Amino acid sequence: MVSRKSQAKPPPSANLDVKPANKLRRQLLHIKRKRLKDSTRRAERYRIKKEEAKNPKLKQERLKRNVPLTIDRKRVWDDANSDVEDGLGLSVDVERIKKQKQEEQEGWNKPLEHPDDQDDSDDQDEVDSMLASSDDDDDDDDDEGDNDNNNAERSRRSRRSSLPSATERATSPTQSTKSTNLSLAPEALATKFPSLFPSETPPTPKILITTSLNSTLHNEAKALTDLFPNSQYIRRTAHRYSHKFSLKEIATFAANRNYTAVLVLQEDSKRPSGLDVIHLPKGPMFHFTISNWVDGKRIPGHGVGTEHWPELILNNFRTPLGIVTGAIFRSLFPPQPDIEGRQVVTLHNQRDYIFVRRHRYIFREKRETEKSVIDADGKEMKGAEGIRAGLQELGPRFTLKLRRIDKGIQRASGQEWEWKAGMEKQRTKFQL
Repeated sequence: MVSRKSQAKPPPSANLDVKPANKLRRQLLHIKRKRLKDSTRRAERYRIKKEEAKNPKLKQERLKRNVPLTIDRKRVWDDANSDVEDGLGLSVDVERIKKQKQEEQEGWNKPLEHPDDQDDSDDQDEVDSMLASSDDDDDDDDDEGDNDNNNAERSRRSRRSSLPSATERATSPTQSTKSTNLSLAPEALATKFPSLFPSETPPTPKILITTSLNSTLHNEAKALTDLFPNSQYIRRTAHRYSHKFSLKEIATFAANRNYTAVLVLQEDSKRPSGLDVIHLPKGPMFHFTISNWVDGKRIPGHGVGTEHWPELILNNFRTPLGIVTGAIFRSLFPPQPDIEGRQVVTLHNQRDYIFVRRHRYIFREKRETEKSVIDADGKEMKGAEGIRAGLQELGPRFTLKLRRIDKGIQRASGQEWEWKAGMEKQRTKFQL
């Protein structure tokens, strides 16, 4: 007679889809399923690896087909011209619009082809297509009953090849990390912000850095004086015997003393929370929030900056709003840097977050384990046999996010603004 215990326990040959009543056996069964799934995946990976070792083209096709489709690659653009009235509220790739206009002008300037040559080419195409179609019909009649499996495989391959890759699905032809060309600013931006896009060479920047009232961020403000050249830090206090000047009064004071910009570092819980950039003498005023502040002393292997004027690199500012944001940062750095200092300040925009980094590129000797530098022809580059270039971060590092652009200098009430964040709720639509 069969016992109840033997009835509850499934036989060893039973399928893994059986769900036993015992909790411990369910756990063991779940572990078996996971191990079986991992082993099948591992066997499939090794099988693909062996096939790709024999045929390298398979690996190239797989890598081209399996590019991950991230939010950056699904970026959405607005359909509008570059010279729109309200360009700050639109997400338009200015560089792509300029390229399209140049291609249209080149197309209009091209000479027209002779009509007789066009007719001959059309006739030749028709003849070729007829020949190809007749050959295909003959082949189908001969092998109609034998190639059912091959046709199914071909249709599967054609369906797979017809699917657009991630690169083709990307809406913008340009790369995500590309240096910004501020000379492509639309005419509407130049007329709206004439002080940010001057026709003549701008003067050497002179920056006044201050904080909010009763701030404790004195070390962070002094670190900003190292980041921005030709800058000076002045404390603000709310003591009862002190003068509690407003930002408008401070901007007027700075403009009378030939300052070109005022930076106000905001504080929250004794940490930097915001940065206001006032372009003198009459604005505009940019409001940023600060996150992930790291002092230079906390960076492993950090260096100590010098008083040399650094180079400025602006990456991935492509919309009209991004070009205006890049222009305000360009006004904070001298147009002619000191190359001897080898210092670089990089502002990289990604998903509307501006990553601020400060480096010094250094030259060192080549290690034995490193490969030699080669040129475009694949030969070793002359003059760089035993030299390597590296980067040393100086700090500070932090992340900015643009929140608002005011027309003028901030007031207590009734102020007007050019652009304000939070107007767009679509995740795939970025403003910068």
